[in-house]
Amino acid sequence: MASDHQNHPAAPTITEVAAAAGVGRATVARTLGNYGSVSDATRAKVMRAAEKLGYQPNSLARSMTTGVTKTLGIVLADLANPFFSGVLRGISETAKASGYDAIILSTDEKLELERDAIAVLLAKQVDGLVVASAAGRNDDVSHLSNAIDRGTPVVLIDRLVDRLETDSVVIDNREAARSAVASLIRNGHRRIAFAWGPVTLSPATDLKQMHSILDEALWSDGERLRGYLDALEEAGIPFDTALITHVLKNEGQAARAISGMLALADPPTAIFTTETEATVGALHALRTKNLRLLEDVSLIGFDDSPWAAVMEPPLTMIQQPMREMGSVASRQLIARIDGDTSAAQKHVLPSLLVARSSDGPVRAASRR
Repeated sequence: MASDHQNHPAAPTITEVAAAAGVGRATVARTLGNYGSVSDATRAKVMRAAEKLGYQPNSLARSMTTGVTKTLGIVLADLANPFFSGVLRGISETAKASGYDAIILSTDEKLELERDAIAVLLAKQVDGLVVASAAGRNDDVSHLSNAIDRGTPVVLIDRLVDRLETDSVVIDNREAARSAVASLIRNGHRRIAFAWGPVTLSPATDLKQMHSILDEALWSDGERLRGYLDALEEAGIPFDTALITHVLKNEGQAARAISGMLALADPPTAIFTTETEATVGALHALRTKNLRLLEDVSLIGFDDSPWAAVMEPPLTMIQQPMREMGSVASRQLIARIDGDTSAAQKHVLPSLLVARSSDGPVRAASRR
């Protein structure tokens, strides 16, 4: 029987590539590692020899030589969320086109898991980080500031962290929410439920307390609720704490909270949801209460998706440029890795309110 050694000849080495190209090992290392100075003619000669021999560079050895691993660390809050799946697609496509691999970790919106993820990625010597941080405005973010201080570029995506001077890619969450709620108000709605607000064990009892909660909230949560409050204030509509959820962020909790709102003596005639799970929870709550979307209660949600367009009635949704956000973050990070030292860039991409049929004028049946 033939031995494994006979069946699987040893992979070609950098020395063999150098001999085939007629150059030194250092020249091959510079060419294949993409660092240092190599003439175009020599580069072409080395690449032909490497391809002919079937040489595969050792990424660990390359990183020890160049200090570059050609790897990005991606820390996202929830990979099951369609928004982050879309973001990840944009990151991965752009990274791959630039010759980078990605290590992706999910934190389930837990700051401790985020800290652990950053530590793991830094230990793996990633060249840079894209992070959708779970940090509230008063949380300790030393895990991110330490990464920046040690020279690892960090690009924040979807959420800002106020105390960090670093690149970011976001939308104008406050204006997106304000415009959606203003649309409901123009249709005559004054009792508008908000799902969901910042998670807290002590819900606000008045507007002052609500602003205190906002000052500590996750940035995107706070901005969307601020937009809701802006629209109410512009229309002179009183703020009612009973119409804002503060539950844990999952579909079941959203359904229960919205069911409670629909059972109020003066229930909402419209619902504004800020994430996919909140939207699905709202739809479950309406079904449980035997209420019809549009006929009884209007709805506008965040994060448009294909299923929203085939609902009956089709859902009016805020569309975020998920894939583009990921692509911009990836390009910005790679620019930093390549030596861009300009001031931190805040990329604010446009969102779009996709008007369909789930929102409309207050109906007589809604004034129950």
